[in-house]
Formats: sequence, structure tokens, C-alpha cells
Amino acid sequence: MPDPGATFRALHRPGAPFILANVWDAGSARMMAAMGAAALATSSAAHAFTLGRPDGQVTRDEALAHAETLVAATPLPVQGDFENGYGDAPEVCAETVRLAAEIGLAGICIEDVTPDGTPYPADLAAERIRAAAAAARALPGDFVLTARADGVMHSTYDMEEAIARVQAFEAAGADVLYAPVLPSMEETARLIASVSKPVNVLMIRYADRSLAEFAAIGAARVSLGSALARAVHGTILEAGTEMFGEGRFTRLGAGASGAQVDEMLGRYA
Repeated sequence: MPDPGATFRALHRPGAPFILANVWDAGSARMMAAMGAAALATSSAAHAFTLGRPDGQVTRDEALAHAETLVAATPLPVQGDFENGYGDAPEVCAETVRLAAEIGLAGICIEDVTPDGTPYPADLAAERIRAAAAAARALPGDFVLTARADGVMHSTYDMEEAIARVQAFEAAGADVLYAPVLPSMEETARLIASVSKPVNVLMIRYADRSLAEFAAIGAARVSLGSALARAVHGTILEAGTEMFGEGRFTRLGAGASGAQVDEMLGRYA
């Protein structure tokens, strides 16, 4: 059986990015696979939505069980969006890596902020990634560790700090670097140029940009985050507003046919 970590790692080519499709159940996973996705990822927000909760209110056990269903849904490698590693201590991050590998994940992403968005001190943030990377390298198979610098997104530190942190994460052993929701494509390009490891770019804020434009600034991966799930929820919002506000159903006439969906899902049944 192919090593999912090795398959996932081989997709990361700076300047030739692939789309990492964040999904939330077996159906969305199989649809993305049928439409050409090369790899999938969980989304902590999208998963929380399925449980009727806000983002950040899912436990590690719940996240692992959810990720395991996505691993089983298709042959594609799957990355876990595992928030802060589900604990503050470096040894907790290391244990999360080991548990993720046990269920067949190809890698995980670990943030440098607490669940309320407060950044860890820079030294601790790097130590957390160092422990996670050491755990990943001790595994029998390959495993891709992505380290996130989230402070710009939360307005808790600036671009200079974000660059310093991704550089520290690279030195600590991270395989992929990631700083979501940067202020511009130019600043994103500057961060990409500051490290030698592959960089993930979140398409949120850049929905009007093309994959070719992300390639031009050296991105190795473009992830969707919760955008696809929110697009689905946007349809629910629009259809519900029309139904319960106007008594009309035209928005529901724009959906995919059952036959289309059945055909895509059937490819992986």
C-alpha cells in the first residue's frame, strides 16, 4: 500500500501548487476526489459546523474520529487541521502527531495560537513544532508536518513576527510553512521568499486570484480552509431566506442533480 505521507509530500512543489481541498464528511471528500483533487484535508471550522458548534469547540478525540472517516472515504492522502495540537505543551503536540499517524493521516497542521487566538511565546511556539517534528521523524512512515503562524490573521502580531516565526518553525523541523490571511499577495510572496521549505497559501481573501497567480509567487499548496463549507452554508442561508421570507423555492432549483452526485459518490463506494 502506498505511504500516504510520501504521496502527500511529493505534491508539494514550490511554484507548481496543488489545491488542498478541505472537506467535512465522506460525501464532500468523495465529490472533491471525483472532481480531481489530489489531496484532502479536514477543516476544524467545517467539522464544528457539522456538530452544530462554533469553530474551536471540537476535542482531539472527536477530530481524530472525524479524520479517520475521511481517510477511509477515498484513496487520497488526508491532512488533519488540528488547531493548536490540542494542548499547550510540546509533548501534547508530539502525542497528537503519533495519534494522527495511527489513523492513517498523511500529516497535520499545528497553529501557534491558543484556542482563543492568543499567540504562544515565540520560544514555546518553536519548541512545540520541534517536539511534533521529532515525533513525526520517529514514525515508521512519512508524515508531513505543517506549522502555522496565525498572529497576522488574529491581529496579534505583525508581518515581521510572522516571518520570524515561520523561519523558526522551519529550523525546528516543520515540512511546510503557513501564515493565513496575510494582508496582500505581495506580503505573501515576501513570506514565501523568506523560507526554503514549501509554503501553503489560504485562498480566503484571494478568491479572485488564480492558481497560476499563486504559482507565480512560489506557493506550493493552496488550501480552502472553511471556504467550501461556508459556500454550502451560504446556499442554505439564501434558500432558507427565500423559503421562509418569501415563500419561494427558486434557489433550490440551482442544485446539482441527484444523478450527478450519485455518480461521483459511486466511484469510491
